[in-house]
Amino acid sequence: MSQSVRTRPEGVGQPLSEAYDTALLDLDGVVYAGGSAIAHAVDSLARARVGGMHLAYVTNNALRTPDAVAGHLTELGIPTGADDVITSAQAVARLISEQVPAGAKVLVIGGEGLRVALRERGLTPVESADDDPVAVAQGYGGPDLAWGRFAEASYAVARGVPWFASNTDLTIPGDRGIAPGNGAAVEVVRIATGAEPQVAGKPLPPMHRETVLRTGAKRPLVVGDRLDTDIEGAFNGGVDSLLVLTGVTDGAQLLAAPPQHRPTYVDADLRGLLTGQPEVAGTEAGFRCGGWTATAGADRLELEGDGEALDGLRALCAAAWTAAGEGVCALDGGKALARLGL
Repeated sequence: MSQSVRTRPEGVGQPLSEAYDTALLDLDGVVYAGGSAIAHAVDSLARARVGGMHLAYVTNNALRTPDAVAGHLTELGIPTGADDVITSAQAVARLISEQVPAGAKVLVIGGEGLRVALRERGLTPVESADDDPVAVAQGYGGPDLAWGRFAEASYAVARGVPWFASNTDLTIPGDRGIAPGNGAAVEVVRIATGAEPQVAGKPLPPMHRETVLRTGAKRPLVVGDRLDTDIEGAFNGGVDSLLVLTGVTDGAQLLAAPPQHRPTYVDADLRGLLTGQPEVAGTEAGFRCGGWTATAGADRLELEGDGEALDGLRALCAAAWTAAGEGVCALDGGKALARLGL
């Protein structure tokens, strides 16, 4: 993908599962929400796999081990091996291992996934700031993580121990709605100490490096639901991306996306892997996709026509992103999105 400013979603004639060799799939909000598979995910991934696409699962959630994630996916009907799961816990463990001695003690604020990843790198997880750790590793620990764990992190960081975070996602989607993510927990320690962690997860380079090392992908497609992690991570890595609207991103956020948050493709869900993507054409009347034409007015985005709602959204993206250039579109798109039911 070119790093030039994207002004519209791209079109492609062949199914994405044929145009790319590997799908680098986010999990929360893309494949499942809470413990349940998102509609159409299981069948779409099975069909993509049968067609020859390699499926790898790349998650900023550091709570579970790759074995546990693979087992969960398999139970959902998506046969997966642990080697096909890449987590931010693995990325942050590699980052720490490159900066501390072999066998060093690392204070863990998080779940089993983080402990296993640290051991994989030859490091020794510990539980207290008084255990003389040489680093603090913080990752998502689930809703039951005790408040005292943040205090342990704060004690160590305040003493000058280097602080690492698996990721800084402020929220995480679940089956009951949107909940605080690891980024919210990182803020607790930041407020207490005034320090800043080294961060490994999406959208930063350590996670992209970990993914490339573990998958060997030659022409990957990042598939995600978050603009500030999945899509920005693809942008930073110079690879194409597919945004699915099954997670945290809504139409208004997409229209207001700055260049690093603009996906190559947009679709409703993982069925988008199995199809081509329609072209968004610039015309004298505006930007046309399917039966819709979108334009940027003086203070709002305008939409005319009829047809598939997603085509209207793609046309609106072109109008909004073109008007914004390298900035953020400030035009009101609410009426146009309401017309599409988005």
